[in-house]
Amino acid sequence: MHPAFSVIFLTTLIGAGQGLFLALYTGQFYSVFKLLPAQDSVHFYAYGSLLVFVLLVAGLFASFFHLGRPERAWRSAARWRTSWLSREVIVLPALMGSVAAWGLIHFMGWNPVLFSLIAGAEVDLSLLVGGVATLLCFTLFLCTGMIYACIKMLQEWATPLTVINYTLFGSASGFILATAFAAWQGSGIVNFLGGWSMVLTILAFLTRGASLFRNARLKHKSTLETAIGIRHAAIQQKAQGAMAGSFNTRHFFHGASKRKYKSVKWVFLLLVFPLPLLLLSTGLSAGVPGLLVAAFLVQYAGLLMERWFFFAQANHPQNLYYQTV
Repeated sequence: MHPAFSVIFLTTLIGAGQGLFLALYTGQFYSVFKLLPAQDSVHFYAYGSLLVFVLLVAGLFASFFHLGRPERAWRSAARWRTSWLSREVIVLPALMGSVAAWGLIHFMGWNPVLFSLIAGAEVDLSLLVGGVATLLCFTLFLCTGMIYACIKMLQEWATPLTVINYTLFGSASGFILATAFAAWQGSGIVNFLGGWSMVLTILAFLTRGASLFRNARLKHKSTLETAIGIRHAAIQQKAQGAMAGSFNTRHFFHGASKRKYKSVKWVFLLLVFPLPLLLLSTGLSAGVPGLLVAAFLVQYAGLLMERWFFFAQANHPQNLYYQTV
């Protein structure tokens, strides 16, 4: 498939925003049960939610470059009963609204206690609103991943690992960004967030490695023989049947050489996994916030390449006909 950079930026930016919110809310949730120290409502939670909102808006803005008629974007939500894309279009603004409400509650200080638990933990309004936003975060991960995982004819995508990888990559990048943000704020939960960043990055490595292993050994159901209904071992296509390019040849081929295609895989594996882990461990042990910021930037650059490879690796069955392009 042809990787669209608008979709690449959309999925990586909103993924980082979702992961950042999950990190911030995890810190608040743990502090309710006295497992972590409470953070400043304005400087940590309100400013952190603003950063989340900026990432989500940036991702939404990038998506408009993928539309042929942006003024008709509202119509994309009409098929929510059957389309995962429509569901994503609905959930994303809902998440943005809940994140904005969560941050505004912390910024304004209007955070009444709603009820107390048996253990003595007090559940306030922000904790409840944050819980709704957390549910929307995971729902958005599901919708985004299922847009691709539900396409059965693209066997490279049609696996639960697609949804798992989208979730883990977004969570890992968001937690790394939260670690850098906490260090900049002088927060006492830097090591907690950094530890979870490493765990999520390692889990993402295991699941992405599993998908690469699976895809390298795929046996495609469609072949030249099944495409034209002739059983013969020596079928060769001599021409694509047209003298010029078309929509099919532009949007279903990545257009990169085999050397570039293979090199992208190894570069993203280096940038997404070992380098951020090295920068994280060094930054946490030495107490250097700049290394934590570098860990996020390096991993995000790698995620852009990983997402390019994700799209380029999918081999549409129609390419059997246009392979001589």
